[in-house]
Amino acid sequence: MTVEPTLHHVSCPDWGGQPPEGKSAGQHRVAYWQWGDAGAGHVIVCAHGLSRQGRDFDALARFLLKSAGDEPLRVICPDVVGRGQSDWLADPLGYQIPYYVADMLRLLGTLGASGPITALDWVGTSMGGLIGLGLAGQPGLPLPVPLRRLVLNDVGPTVQWEALERIGQYLGKSVDVPSLEEGARALLLISQGFGPHTADQWLALSAPMFKPREGGGLRLHYDPRIAVPMRHLTREAAAQGEAALWALYDQITARTLLIRGAESDLLSSATAEAMAARGPRPRIVEFAGVGHAPMFIAPDQAAVVADFLLRA
Repeated sequence: MTVEPTLHHVSCPDWGGQPPEGKSAGQHRVAYWQWGDAGAGHVIVCAHGLSRQGRDFDALARFLLKSAGDEPLRVICPDVVGRGQSDWLADPLGYQIPYYVADMLRLLGTLGASGPITALDWVGTSMGGLIGLGLAGQPGLPLPVPLRRLVLNDVGPTVQWEALERIGQYLGKSVDVPSLEEGARALLLISQGFGPHTADQWLALSAPMFKPREGGGLRLHYDPRIAVPMRHLTREAAAQGEAALWALYDQITARTLLIRGAESDLLSSATAEAMAARGPRPRIVEFAGVGHAPMFIAPDQAAVVADFLLRA
Protein backbone atom coordinates (compact mmCIF):
# COMPACT_ATOMS: atom_id res chain seq x y z
CA MET A 1 0.00 0.00 0.00
CA THR A 2 1.27 3.48 -0.84
CA VAL A 3 2.09 5.38 2.36
CA GLU A 4 2.81 8.63 0.49
CA PRO A 5 0.78 9.99 -2.43
CA THR A 6 1.77 9.73 -6.06
CA LEU A 7 1.20 12.68 -8.38
CA HIS A 8 -0.83 12.19 -11.56
CA HIS A 9 -2.40 14.47 -14.18
CA VAL A 10 -5.47 14.37 -16.39
CA SER A 11 -6.05 16.56 -19.44
CA CYS A 12 -9.31 18.52 -19.42
CA PRO A 13 -10.95 20.79 -22.01
CA ASP A 14 -11.23 24.47 -21.14
CA TRP A 15 -14.79 25.60 -20.41
CA GLY A 16 -15.88 22.01 -19.83
CA GLY A 17 -15.58 21.39 -23.56
CA GLN A 18 -18.15 24.05 -24.50
CA PRO A 19 -16.48 27.48 -24.69
CA PRO A 20 -18.81 30.50 -24.43
CA GLU A 21 -19.22 32.65 -27.50
CA GLY A 22 -16.04 34.55 -28.20
CA LYS A 23 -13.88 32.27 -26.04
CA SER A 24 -11.28 29.98 -27.56
CA ALA A 25 -11.13 26.26 -26.80
CA GLY A 26 -8.07 24.75 -25.23
CA GLN A 27 -6.79 22.16 -22.79
CA HIS A 28 -5.43 22.27 -19.28
CA ARG A 29 -3.99 19.64 -16.98
CA VAL A 30 -5.47 18.91 -13.56
CA ALA A 31 -3.13 17.33 -11.03
CA TYR A 32 -4.29 14.84 -8.43
CA TRP A 33 -2.61 13.07 -5.54
CA GLN A 34 -3.40 9.37 -5.24
CA TRP A 35 -3.15 7.51 -1.94
CA GLY A 36 -3.61 3.83 -1.19
CA ASP A 37 -4.40 1.00 -3.58
CA ALA A 38 -4.45 2.28 -7.18
CA GLY A 39 -6.82 -0.52 -8.19
CA ALA A 40 -9.23 -0.30 -5.25
CA GLY A 41 -12.92 -0.15 -6.15
CA HIS A 42 -13.76 2.10 -3.19
CA VAL A 43 -12.72 5.64 -4.15
CA ILE A 44 -12.87 8.66 -1.84
CA VAL A 45 -12.26 12.05 -3.46
CA CYS A 46 -11.23 14.90 -1.16
CA ALA A 47 -11.66 18.37 -2.70
CA HIS A 48 -10.13 21.48 -1.15
CA GLY A 49 -11.25 25.05 -0.57
CA LEU A 50 -10.99 28.14 -2.75
CA SER A 51 -7.35 29.11 -2.20
CA ARG A 52 -6.04 25.74 -1.01
CA GLN A 53 -4.71 22.55 -2.69
CA GLY A 54 -4.95 18.78 -2.45
CA ARG A 55 -2.20 18.23 0.10
CA ASP A 56 -4.54 19.73 2.71
CA PHE A 57 -5.87 16.18 3.10
CA ASP A 58 -2.59 14.37 3.84
CA ALA A 59 -3.52 13.71 7.46
CA LEU A 60 -7.08 12.65 6.60
CA ALA A 61 -5.88 10.34 3.81
CA ARG A 62 -3.47 8.60 6.17
CA PHE A 63 -6.21 8.28 8.80
CA LEU A 64 -8.67 6.83 6.28
CA LEU A 65 -6.17 4.27 5.00
CA LYS A 66 -5.29 3.22 8.53
CA SER A 67 -8.96 2.99 9.49
CA ALA A 68 -9.79 0.93 6.40
CA GLY A 69 -7.49 -1.85 7.58
CA ASP A 70 -7.45 -4.64 5.01
CA GLU A 71 -10.16 -3.04 2.86
CA PRO A 72 -8.65 -1.80 -0.43
CA LEU A 73 -9.11 1.95 -0.62
CA ARG A 74 -8.15 4.70 -3.07
CA VAL A 75 -8.05 8.29 -1.79
CA ILE A 76 -7.83 10.96 -4.49
CA CYS A 77 -6.97 14.57 -3.66
CA PRO A 78 -7.07 16.84 -6.73
CA ASP A 79 -5.48 20.25 -7.11
CA VAL A 80 -8.37 22.15 -8.70
CA VAL A 81 -7.24 23.98 -11.84
CA GLY A 82 -5.26 27.12 -11.06
CA ARG A 83 -3.93 25.63 -7.82
CA GLY A 84 -1.08 23.45 -6.64
CA GLN A 85 0.46 21.36 -9.42
CA SER A 86 -2.40 21.99 -11.87
CA ASP A 87 -2.21 24.32 -14.86
CA TRP A 88 -3.34 27.94 -14.79
CA LEU A 89 -6.11 28.88 -17.21
CA ALA A 90 -5.61 31.30 -20.08
CA ASP A 91 -8.94 32.98 -19.25
CA PRO A 92 -9.63 33.56 -15.54
CA LEU A 93 -13.40 33.53 -16.08
CA GLY A 94 -13.03 29.75 -16.31
CA TYR A 95 -12.36 29.67 -12.58
CA GLN A 96 -15.96 28.86 -11.65
CA ILE A 97 -17.83 25.94 -10.10
CA PRO A 98 -19.54 24.57 -13.26
CA TYR A 99 -16.17 24.22 -14.99
CA TYR A 100 -14.60 22.62 -11.92
CA VAL A 101 -17.44 20.08 -11.96
CA ALA A 102 -16.65 19.30 -15.61
CA ASP A 103 -12.98 18.78 -14.72
CA MET A 104 -13.89 16.39 -11.91
CA LEU A 105 -16.11 14.38 -14.25
CA ARG A 106 -13.11 13.98 -16.56
CA LEU A 107 -10.94 12.98 -13.60
CA LEU A 108 -13.48 10.41 -12.37
CA GLY A 109 -13.76 8.98 -15.85
CA THR A 110 -9.99 8.54 -15.95
CA LEU A 111 -10.00 6.86 -12.55
CA GLY A 112 -12.77 4.51 -13.65
CA ALA A 113 -10.81 3.55 -16.75
CA SER A 114 -7.71 2.69 -14.70
CA GLY A 115 -9.64 0.48 -12.29
CA PRO A 116 -13.39 -0.14 -11.92
CA ILE A 117 -15.02 2.06 -9.26
CA THR A 118 -17.56 0.18 -7.15
CA ALA A 119 -18.17 2.80 -4.43
CA LEU A 120 -17.64 6.56 -4.82
CA ASP A 121 -17.56 9.01 -1.91
CA TRP A 122 -16.84 12.75 -1.84
CA VAL A 123 -15.34 14.93 0.90
CA GLY A 124 -15.55 18.62 0.03
CA THR A 125 -14.26 21.55 2.06
CA SER A 126 -15.90 24.88 1.22
CA MET A 127 -15.45 25.24 -2.57
CA GLY A 128 -14.80 21.49 -2.76
CA GLY A 129 -18.19 20.95 -1.13
CA LEU A 130 -19.89 23.12 -3.76
CA ILE A 131 -18.22 21.01 -6.45
CA GLY A 132 -19.64 17.98 -4.65
CA LEU A 133 -23.10 19.58 -4.74
CA GLY A 134 -22.74 19.98 -8.49
CA LEU A 135 -21.83 16.33 -8.92
CA ALA A 136 -24.35 14.86 -6.49
CA GLY A 137 -27.29 17.14 -7.33
CA GLN A 138 -27.50 16.64 -11.10
CA PRO A 139 -29.07 13.31 -12.05
CA GLY A 140 -27.79 11.96 -15.32
CA LEU A 141 -24.20 13.14 -15.08
CA PRO A 142 -21.75 10.58 -16.51
CA LEU A 143 -20.34 9.44 -13.17
CA PRO A 144 -18.65 6.02 -13.07
CA VAL A 145 -21.14 5.08 -10.32
CA PRO A 146 -23.66 7.20 -8.41
CA LEU A 147 -22.18 9.16 -5.53
CA ARG A 148 -22.67 7.01 -2.43
CA ARG A 149 -21.72 9.28 0.46
CA LEU A 150 -21.08 13.01 0.61
CA VAL A 151 -19.28 15.03 3.28
CA LEU A 152 -19.91 18.77 3.12
CA ASN A 153 -17.29 20.51 5.23
CA ASP A 154 -18.51 23.91 6.43
CA VAL A 155 -20.42 24.84 3.33
CA GLY A 156 -23.99 24.81 2.07
CA PRO A 157 -26.22 26.39 -0.56
CA THR A 158 -26.31 29.66 1.36
CA VAL A 159 -22.89 31.28 1.79
CA GLN A 160 -22.80 34.29 4.11
CA TRP A 161 -22.00 37.46 2.16
CA GLU A 162 -19.81 38.75 4.99
CA ALA A 163 -17.59 35.67 4.65
CA LEU A 164 -17.22 36.31 0.92
CA GLU A 165 -16.19 39.88 1.67
CA ARG A 166 -13.61 38.62 4.18
CA ILE A 167 -12.15 36.15 1.68
CA GLY A 168 -12.10 38.84 -1.00
CA GLN A 169 -9.80 40.96 1.17
CA TYR A 170 -6.91 38.52 0.74
CA LEU A 171 -7.72 36.32 -2.26
CA GLY A 172 -5.45 36.94 -5.22
CA LYS A 173 -3.09 39.29 -3.38
CA SER A 174 0.61 38.57 -3.67
CA VAL A 175 2.32 36.79 -0.78
CA ASP A 176 6.04 36.68 -1.50
CA VAL A 177 8.20 35.48 1.37
CA PRO A 178 11.87 34.60 1.84
CA SER A 179 11.22 31.36 3.75
CA LEU A 180 8.57 28.77 4.49
CA GLU A 181 8.52 29.76 8.14
CA GLU A 182 7.63 33.35 7.26
CA GLY A 183 5.06 32.11 4.75
CA ALA A 184 3.44 29.93 7.39
CA ARG A 185 3.19 32.91 9.72
CA ALA A 186 1.61 35.01 6.97
CA LEU A 187 -0.98 32.31 6.20
CA LEU A 188 -1.82 31.91 9.87
CA LEU A 189 -3.02 35.52 10.00
CA ILE A 190 -5.80 34.76 7.48
CA SER A 191 -6.49 31.20 8.63
CA GLN A 192 -7.56 31.55 12.25
CA GLY A 193 -10.82 29.77 11.44
CA PHE A 194 -8.96 26.52 10.82
CA GLY A 195 -8.69 26.09 14.57
CA PRO A 196 -5.70 25.30 16.77
CA HIS A 197 -2.77 23.33 15.35
CA THR A 198 0.71 22.65 16.62
CA ALA A 199 3.63 24.47 15.01
CA ASP A 200 4.67 21.29 13.18
CA GLN A 201 1.12 20.66 11.93
CA TRP A 202 0.80 24.21 10.63
CA LEU A 203 4.17 24.07 8.90
CA ALA A 204 3.14 20.81 7.17
CA LEU A 205 -0.15 22.40 6.05
CA SER A 206 1.68 25.48 4.79
CA ALA A 207 4.52 23.84 2.84
CA PRO A 208 2.42 22.87 -0.24
CA MET A 209 0.93 26.36 -0.30
CA PHE A 210 4.13 27.86 -1.72
CA LYS A 211 6.25 27.47 -4.85
CA PRO A 212 9.76 28.74 -5.59
CA ARG A 213 9.80 32.30 -6.92
CA GLU A 214 12.03 33.36 -9.77
CA GLY A 215 14.92 35.23 -8.22
CA GLY A 216 14.61 33.45 -4.88
CA GLY A 217 12.12 33.10 -2.10
CA LEU A 218 8.61 31.68 -2.30
CA ARG A 219 5.22 32.70 -3.70
CA LEU A 220 1.72 31.35 -3.19
CA HIS A 221 0.92 28.23 -5.18
CA TYR A 222 -2.22 29.51 -6.94
CA ASP A 223 -3.00 31.74 -9.91
CA PRO A 224 -3.93 35.11 -8.35
CA ARG A 225 -6.55 35.47 -11.09
CA ILE A 226 -8.79 32.92 -9.35
CA ALA A 227 -10.08 36.04 -7.60
CA VAL A 228 -11.40 37.58 -10.85
CA PRO A 229 -14.84 35.85 -10.86
CA MET A 230 -15.33 36.77 -7.20
CA ARG A 231 -14.61 40.44 -7.91
CA HIS A 232 -17.45 40.37 -10.44
CA LEU A 233 -19.86 38.86 -7.92
CA THR A 234 -22.71 41.05 -6.67
CA ARG A 235 -25.25 40.42 -3.94
CA GLU A 236 -27.90 39.93 -6.61
CA ALA A 237 -25.82 37.38 -8.51
CA ALA A 238 -24.99 35.63 -5.23
CA ALA A 239 -28.71 35.34 -4.45
CA GLN A 240 -29.38 33.81 -7.87
CA GLY A 241 -26.54 31.35 -7.36
CA GLU A 242 -27.91 30.46 -3.93
CA ALA A 243 -31.28 29.51 -5.42
CA ALA A 244 -29.55 27.27 -7.97
CA LEU A 245 -27.48 25.59 -5.25
CA TRP A 246 -30.58 24.85 -3.16
CA ALA A 247 -32.16 23.26 -6.22
CA LEU A 248 -29.10 21.03 -6.61
CA TYR A 249 -29.07 20.24 -2.90
CA ASP A 250 -32.69 19.11 -2.92
CA GLN A 251 -31.88 16.51 -5.59
CA ILE A 252 -29.05 14.84 -3.68
CA THR A 253 -29.72 11.18 -2.90
CA ALA A 254 -26.27 10.33 -1.49
CA ARG A 255 -26.12 9.79 2.22
CA THR A 256 -24.76 13.10 3.52
CA LEU A 257 -22.78 14.35 6.51
CA LEU A 258 -22.64 18.09 7.19
CA ILE A 259 -19.69 19.30 9.24
CA ARG A 260 -19.65 22.80 10.67
CA GLY A 261 -17.10 24.81 12.57
CA ALA A 262 -19.05 26.12 15.54
CA GLU A 263 -17.58 29.61 14.96
CA SER A 264 -17.95 29.58 11.15
CA ASP A 265 -18.77 32.85 9.42
CA LEU A 266 -19.46 31.09 6.10
CA LEU A 267 -21.98 28.40 7.08
CA SER A 268 -24.45 29.81 9.58
CA SER A 269 -26.22 27.62 12.12
CA ALA A 270 -29.52 28.68 10.53
CA THR A 271 -28.39 27.39 7.12
CA ALA A 272 -27.21 24.12 8.68
CA GLU A 273 -30.61 23.67 10.34
CA ALA A 274 -32.38 24.36 7.05
CA MET A 275 -30.18 21.79 5.32
CA ALA A 276 -31.03 19.19 7.96
CA ALA A 277 -34.73 19.59 7.19
CA ARG A 278 -34.61 19.09 3.42
CA GLY A 279 -32.77 17.43 0.56
CA PRO A 280 -30.61 14.55 1.83
CA ARG A 281 -31.37 15.54 5.46
CA PRO A 282 -27.78 15.18 6.62
CA ARG A 283 -26.50 14.40 10.05
CA ILE A 284 -24.78 17.53 11.42
CA VAL A 285 -21.56 17.49 13.44
CA GLU A 286 -20.13 20.71 14.90
CA PHE A 287 -16.56 21.13 16.09
CA ALA A 288 -16.04 23.61 18.92
CA GLY A 289 -13.20 26.11 18.75
CA VAL A 290 -13.16 26.04 14.95
CA GLY A 291 -14.51 28.47 12.37
CA HIS A 292 -14.16 28.14 8.60
CA ALA A 293 -13.11 25.42 8.18
CA PRO A 294 -12.12 22.22 10.03
CA MET A 295 -8.96 20.73 8.50
CA PHE A 296 -9.27 17.11 9.78
CA ILE A 297 -5.81 17.19 11.33
CA ALA A 298 -7.16 16.49 14.82
CA PRO A 299 -7.91 12.76 15.28
CA ASP A 300 -11.43 13.44 16.57
CA GLN A 301 -12.27 15.36 13.38
CA ALA A 302 -10.76 12.71 11.10
CA ALA A 303 -12.54 9.94 13.03
CA VAL A 304 -15.95 11.47 12.31
CA VAL A 305 -15.25 11.39 8.57
CA ALA A 306 -13.73 7.89 8.64
CA ASP A 307 -16.63 6.49 10.62
CA PHE A 308 -19.15 7.96 8.17
CA LEU A 309 -17.35 6.74 5.04
CA LEU A 310 -16.04 3.35 6.15
CA ARG A 311 -18.65 1.83 8.44
CA ALA A 312 -21.02 -0.76 7.00
